[in-house]
Parts: sequence; structure tokens; C-alpha cells
Amino acid sequence: MNEPLAERIRPKHLNDYISQQHLVGEHGALTKQIKTGIIPSLILWGPPGIGKTTLANIIAKDSGRPFYTLSAISSGVKDVRDIINKAKQSGGLFTTKNPILFIDEIHRFSKSQQDSLLGAVEKGWVTLIGATTENPSFEVIPALLSRCQVYILNSFNKTDLEALLQRAMEKDAFISSKKIEIKETEALLRISGGDARKLLNIFELLVNGEEEPIEITNDLVLSKIQKNTVLYDKTGEQHYDIISAFIKSIRGSDPNGAVYWLARMIEGGEDAKFIARRLLILASEDIGNANPTALIMANNTFQAVNTIGFPESRIILSQCATYLACSAKSNASYEAINKAQQIVLETGDLSVPLHLRNAPTKLMKELDYGKNYKYAHSFENNFAEEEFLPSEIEKTKLFEPGKNARENAMRDFLKLRWKDKYGY
Repeated sequence: MNEPLAERIRPKHLNDYISQQHLVGEHGALTKQIKTGIIPSLILWGPPGIGKTTLANIIAKDSGRPFYTLSAISSGVKDVRDIINKAKQSGGLFTTKNPILFIDEIHRFSKSQQDSLLGAVEKGWVTLIGATTENPSFEVIPALLSRCQVYILNSFNKTDLEALLQRAMEKDAFISSKKIEIKETEALLRISGGDARKLLNIFELLVNGEEEPIEITNDLVLSKIQKNTVLYDKTGEQHYDIISAFIKSIRGSDPNGAVYWLARMIEGGEDAKFIARRLLILASEDIGNANPTALIMANNTFQAVNTIGFPESRIILSQCATYLACSAKSNASYEAINKAQQIVLETGDLSVPLHLRNAPTKLMKELDYGKNYKYAHSFENNFAEEEFLPSEIEKTKLFEPGKNARENAMRDFLKLRWKDKYGY
């Protein structure tokens, strides 16, 4: 019983796989491909401990393919080439039984390591399955990403996690031999943070440390486990809690809170690019036109962090975080696009008014495309009163400037031109 519980009860076939019905359910995006064995190269993206590795193993087993695996943490370009050479020898070119190369944490591969995969994927020597907890749009090079399908795995819900515990008590030889009653699950599920591997490891630790009969309660979990948890788990629940506290500190204009939570992430080994991306989003979502320089600052920070990395990038991140915290705030742009998208969902594809349509051909001009359009630069102050929305929603105000110096100026600008039309 040297294997951890999570390994001992890892499902071997698709029928035993819990959750991700949008991928492997009856009408799942991957179900037919797995059954036919015609598998494209793909990236599995989702939080830790939700079955990415398990799914890769099942795909290989159910499609009858050779299976090779690499960890991005411990593998270099030479390891990639060695595996590809083995794969070329074990499978024929351009067959449905090409070997599968599974790369865990592919987001940790450098550009050169990812480049070394391109030829093998493109020529069909291997079918690549990459697993990542980070957005592949940022972490996987475009040339490789364009050759892969990206599938998003969702976090386990309460029902899924409780089903895993039940499976452990029924299927595992050691656990099933114990007298165990699970009376409460809230603390167990909360500390695991939706990570199935962590959940099962905690459950096994509890079972091993208690005399039978064992009653799993919230008090037992908190007394035995919580005091032993690390200050920052960059792959678990605190990863999301601390980045949330960081963002809310900046949004709340508190540079002290911002640098404290930044320090917690840095000391915990958080990815600098992850932090910089969140600053980039915040600069637009929470500051926007109240201080347009914030977006430039955040973008420059993202570029600098990509170039420099830790430990020096901590200074750049601190400079950006404190600047954003001390900036005027506005979510007007964020609210405007939310309102606009909601109207689109409610009203569908409304026709573009004729005077706003493009008229590149004679026929279009004869159909009055572009007719009576007022070219703003031909009028005083580069403005002509015009209707730019479909008639069904005309006069709808979507953008409401925030109450700060820059957006007050925007409001004055709009009121001067539109008078009472939009109520500025």
C-alpha cells in the first residue's frame, strides 16, 4: 500500500470517470473521438486535481495507443527528442494508432522545448496531450496551440467530490476494510479546494491517524489538518483566495494591502506572469478611463516581467500594484460592455441602419447603403448629430462615465454634443 489513495482508485476506463460530462458524457465533445480512437492533439486546461492526467491515460488505454509521458518540471529538450524517437519507432506514420505523448504542466515548458514538439505533432509521429492549469493562450506558443484542440475541464462540484469519497470507501482494499462513517464533509471539501487528489490524500491521512470506528466530522478535519496546511498553496484554494484579496486591495485603493498580498504570493512561489496578467485586467476593469495610463503601466509591467522574471520582477510588480492602488477608479467601461452584451443577447442581430452601412459597389449605393451619412469631420467641432444604434434600441445609454476628473470631462464632452439625448 505504498501508492497514495488517489493513485489506487484512479479510474481506468471512461465509464468510471467522474464529472466533465461536457467532454466525456453521452454527447461530450471527446466521447466519439475516444470511442473511434481518432484523437487530435489537444490541451486539457483546468484547475489542479480534476482529472487531466487520468483522462489522458483513459484516452490512451481506450484507443489502444502507446503512451509516453513527460513532466515539464523535470524534462528538457533532449528528453522530448528521446521520447519522440521512441514514439516514431513504436507507431506508424499517419495512422489512427499514433503514440500519445502526454506532457503534464505544459505551461512550464520553455519556448525552445515547445518548439521541439512542433515537427512531431505536425508530421503525425505523436498525438500530443498537454495538461495545464494556466490559460494556454498565454502559456503555449501560437504555432503549437494552432495544432491542438483546447478542452476546458471544470472544477469538481460537491456531488463529484462526495462521490469520490464514496468510491474510496467501496473500491479501495485498505479503506473499505475500515469502519468509517462520514458525518460531515464541509471542512474536508473546503480544505481540499476542489482538488480531488488533495481531498483523497487528506481523507487517507485522517483514516490512518484514527482508531476505529472512525467518524469524519468538521471538527476532526479542522483539528488534524488545517493547522498543518501551508501558508500559500499556489495550486489550491488559497491561490484563488489570495489573488482575490490582492485585487480587492488595489480596487479598494489600499497599497498596503496590495503589497502584503503580493508578498504572500511571491514567497509562495506564484508565477509572476499570472500576477501581471491580473494587474493588466484590473487596470481596464477597475480603473479604465479614470486613468488611461494605468493600462499602459500594467502592459509594460507584463512585458517587463516576461523579460526579467524573479527575483527582480518583484520590484516591478510592487511598483505597478501601488500605482494602480493609488489611481482614480472607474468600472464604467466594464459596465458598458456588460450592458451592451446583454442587449445583444436580448435583441439578437438587429439590422445595421442604412446610413451606417458600407457601400463599396454600385448596387449597394442604389439600395441606399450609406445614404445621408453625416461625415463628422465635415461639421463644426468634428461632430454631427447622428443615430448610431439600430432603430429598435435608439437613444439607449450604455456608457455612464464615472465620477472622477477624467470621466467628468468625458461627461461634459458628451453633454455638450448630445444635449439631452442620452441624459449626460
